[in-house]
Amino acid sequence: MEQLLVDAMRAYLAAGVAMDLDRLGACYDDEFQNLRVDQAGQVVTITKAQFMQRFADMKAQGKALEPADDATFPTATIFGDYGIVVMRRVKEGGPVMYAFVWRLRDGRPTTILRELSFEDDLTYLIKLMQSAQLQSV
Repeated sequence: MEQLLVDAMRAYLAAGVAMDLDRLGACYDDEFQNLRVDQAGQVVTITKAQFMQRFADMKAQGKALEPADDATFPTATIFGDYGIVVMRRVKEGGPVMYAFVWRLRDGRPTTILRELSFEDDLTYLIKLMQSAQLQSV
């Protein structure tokens, strides 16, 4: 069963590389939140709408996400109607860890409910998000 989670992750990553907005939108649960935490304890929360807007902007600019060929999945577990997949990647020479919480239906992954990202420093992202909020006011 855990292999189903890994397969769902690979399909999700492929949708991102292809910038397939319909498939990406279908991967994210309506209650999706990406919770990013850095070494200093700073936290940023990104919603499905914010993620999808970012992807739409990237696609409009002709940009795409980098392939995730280096992604490994050290563990996956299922509990009740949820599954968690831990993904490891290497960015800028160092390991980056993510945890994805999937909603399951009939034992199969349907949508990503939460993504937890652990990063070195979120200062740049906090400033970017504050700037975007000021521009939308």
